[in-house]
Amino acid sequence: MIVLAIDTAGTGCHAALYDPDEDRILGAAGADIGRGHAERLMEFVDAAFDAAGLTLKDIGRIAVTIGPGSFTGIRVGVAAARGLALALGVPAVGVSTLSALAADRRAGLPLLVAMDARRDEVYWQRFAADGSALSSPAIASLEAAQALAAGHDGAIAGSAAALLRDGAPQGSDSVSIATVARLGARLDPADHPPKPLYLRGPDAKPQAGFAIKRA
Repeated sequence: MIVLAIDTAGTGCHAALYDPDEDRILGAAGADIGRGHAERLMEFVDAAFDAAGLTLKDIGRIAVTIGPGSFTGIRVGVAAARGLALALGVPAVGVSTLSALAADRRAGLPLLVAMDARRDEVYWQRFAADGSALSSPAIASLEAAQALAAGHDGAIAGSAAALLRDGAPQGSDSVSIATVARLGARLDPADHPPKPLYLRGPDAKPQAGFAIKRA
């Protein structure tokens, strides 16, 4: 089963082909583009296929990052994964950015993954030393997250690490596309659907009291 992995949840836009039987990336492409994921994603997907010497018919599963992260980037990646999965008749699986960060930065200690959500808020999730999740993804105020970190006996990773613990290095929310592929290969699509993980409500809300009455 060859896995096509897609990551557009952050400033990066990446695609890779992964063979779980050999635990090997067969081809990958991407760049830190900031914006413009919709315009560049399929270009990187095509480049990954060219590097691997494979075609769409070789794909047995699609893995995609579902957030938290860039609202627009997540929608682009999830829409592409769903469309390709439907066209190819293969399952698609969602991989959270928090779990990918935990897998990337595992150090044999309990791990608190904390992403700076701006507006004095933090996306967070706790993981055991073996990488298993100890809590669900959540969002908290910076003050609440600092209290959580104060009671955490282990490492902290992610862009909010320096905000939560004095002396902690400035972390990053960039994840390895290889990690996304490996997680996507072993997760159950039934339990991890390719659905955006939005922990904060939308900024734009419909105005009340301005509806036009129907005749």
